[in-house]
Amino acid sequence: MTELRTQIEEAVTCVRSHTKLSPKIGIILGTGLGGLADKMEQPVGIPYEDIPHCPVSTVATHAGKLILGRLGGKEVVVMQGRFHTYEGYSMKQITFPIRVMRDLGVKRLIVSCISGGMNPNFSAGDLVLLSDHINLLGDNPLIGPNDDDLGPRFPDMSEPYHRKLIRLTEAVAIEEKIKVQKGVYVAVAGPNLETAAEYRFLRLIGADMVGMSTVPEVIAAIHAGMKVLGISVISDLCLPDALQPVALSDLLRAVGAAEPELVRLIRRVVERM
Repeated sequence: MTELRTQIEEAVTCVRSHTKLSPKIGIILGTGLGGLADKMEQPVGIPYEDIPHCPVSTVATHAGKLILGRLGGKEVVVMQGRFHTYEGYSMKQITFPIRVMRDLGVKRLIVSCISGGMNPNFSAGDLVLLSDHINLLGDNPLIGPNDDDLGPRFPDMSEPYHRKLIRLTEAVAIEEKIKVQKGVYVAVAGPNLETAAEYRFLRLIGADMVGMSTVPEVIAAIHAGMKVLGISVISDLCLPDALQPVALSDLLRAVGAAEPELVRLIRRVVERM
C-alpha cells in the first residue's frame, strides 16, 4: 500500500467517525461561494485541521470545512473552501480531498469557482458552465508514481466536464430562469492578477475566463473516474484594452450578488442527478 493510500484511509476513517452518510455527490465551493452550505439539511461539519493529512485553507474567504449532509434530497459532501498552489501547497495536497471523496463513495463532482471574464460577451456576475479547460499552472497532480488503485496512468481528458451534466444544468437553468453561458477556463498560478498582455495572450489561446484553481481537482476527479460539472461566477471583466484596477472587495461584491442564483442552480441540479 502506498503512503498516499494510507493517508486517504486515515482521513476517510476520521470522516466516517463523524457521520454514517455515504455521499455520491461532491461539491467544491470556491472564493465567496460558501453560502450553499447553509442550505444543507442535518449538516455535519469537520474542520480541515481535524482531518488527518488534509491541508488547511489560508484564504480569508474560505471557511475551511468538510461538510456532509443532505441537499436536494441527496446525500452530499461539500468542501467549504479549497486550496491553491499560491498558498504553497503541492498538487497532491490540493487534490487530497478529491481522493478522500472518492473513497467516501462520490461518483459525481460539482466544482464552483470565480474567474475573470475575458470573453467580451460576459458580464460581472454571470454564471458560466465550464466546457473545457487549459492548464497553465506548470504542474499536474498525477506527476510521479501512479497508484493503479486510484486511477489509470494516462486518464483520458477528452471530456473533462461531462456533457450530460452540462445539458442537465442548462435545462434546469431554463426552468429556473437563470442565465448561464459556456466557456473555456484557464488556470494560472497567481496570486497576482494578470497584466493586459497576459489577458490578451490567454484570450488568443482560446480561454474565455481565467482563475487560479479548479483544474487540479478536475484532473484528480477524472483520474478517479468521477463525472464533473464546473460552474464559474465571473467576478470582473478582464478586457486588455479597457483594463481597470480591481481589489478583492470588488470581486467579492460581484460574486455575492450572483451567489443566490448559483446556490439555487446547484441545489436544483443535485435534485435532478
